[in-house]
Amino acid sequence: MKLPLSAYIGLRYTRAKRRNQFISFVSGFSLLGMALGTLALIVVMSVMNGFDREIKQRLLQVIPHIEIYSDDGLSDWSDLRRQIEADRQVIAAAPYINGDAMISFERGVQGVQLRGLMPADVARISALDKHMLLGELSELRAGQYNIVIGRLMARYLNVTLGDKISVTLPQLSVTPMGIFPRVKRFTVVGVFEVGAQVDQSLAILHLRDAQTLFRLGQKVTGIEVKTADMYRADAIAAQLSDQLSQSAIESQLVIRDWSESQASLFSAVKMEKTVVSALLMIIIAVAAFNIISSLVLMVADKRFDIAVLRTLGLTRAQVMWVFVVQGTSIGFIGVLIGGMLGSLIAYYVGDIVASIEAITGLRVFDPNVYFISHMPSVLMLSDVLIVVAAGLTMSLLSTLYPAYRASCVEPAEALRYE
Repeated sequence: MKLPLSAYIGLRYTRAKRRNQFISFVSGFSLLGMALGTLALIVVMSVMNGFDREIKQRLLQVIPHIEIYSDDGLSDWSDLRRQIEADRQVIAAAPYINGDAMISFERGVQGVQLRGLMPADVARISALDKHMLLGELSELRAGQYNIVIGRLMARYLNVTLGDKISVTLPQLSVTPMGIFPRVKRFTVVGVFEVGAQVDQSLAILHLRDAQTLFRLGQKVTGIEVKTADMYRADAIAAQLSDQLSQSAIESQLVIRDWSESQASLFSAVKMEKTVVSALLMIIIAVAAFNIISSLVLMVADKRFDIAVLRTLGLTRAQVMWVFVVQGTSIGFIGVLIGGMLGSLIAYYVGDIVASIEAITGLRVFDPNVYFISHMPSVLMLSDVLIVVAAGLTMSLLSTLYPAYRASCVEPAEALRYE
């Protein structure tokens, strides 16, 4: 296949040996910078995707996919529960009570989210029963005021099974002796570990005990829902809202999925990914500036060649395309190498890190400090395409000024002293 003349000359310039070795060095450095920048960006974005997936999967084993609640509480929730479970996309629904409190033991104090559930519903609505380190959820019995807490909370408070902890509510009790905060003693009967933030912020108690503790009578805060596809929870929540539109208490109901209830956490993760990606994009930008430098030097080195080409009939536009092709080809090769190596490393980064840990004996993620003990990674085609497109765009833009300078070379001026 015959190439256009400008493209042919531009590719020849890319392969040809330079009279000035410094130009070759700058061109090689530009190619290397493009490759490293693309590689680093793909790997980091894949690792950030892995962390995002890991957090979502671990959290959604415990937190509800959808919450349907009322600010005033729900008294007649049985019919609402049956109506929700009739939806084919819903696996299970269960009543819950939610509230904030402060847990203390000896000198340790920890803020906590209390969640009242029926022990029989826990296995249907979440995987918490599979993450018990100590004790069993079946030990949560009505009237005994037992509680199950996370591993990090247990370690921070230095409590174990059988210890009595104090739960202080943000409510006041008026007694003949004065006004005091409401405090209730609970017995620790279980410790769970999910490997997420809930390990230090969530405590489970029996639904009946929670009703008594928060003085709700027979009311519950709402109904929590487990869906067949947690990543379609927003669409399912919208469908449930339409189905419940005929309910007498529809105007009082609030329906939200996990992306709303955990919006601040996942927004922070998304922001971190965006900021880190923007910072690493600077590497590609620096490589693009090197392409500008190498092409400017190339134009100065090839003034005689440009003048000869112009006298042979090449137009200004064709001269511009010679150097656009040359600079873009450098960027394309760098982005191609970086994209292939970056995708390969991102796909196997977990195994690579594990091998390094096995050889050196060092731990990248200490399980006693971090929620995870391995390097997660999710390679997404969309991320690879975005990085490659950004690299190629920067390469193309970086060629425009040097190419314009080349098109401005006047044959008479360049050949005068040759």
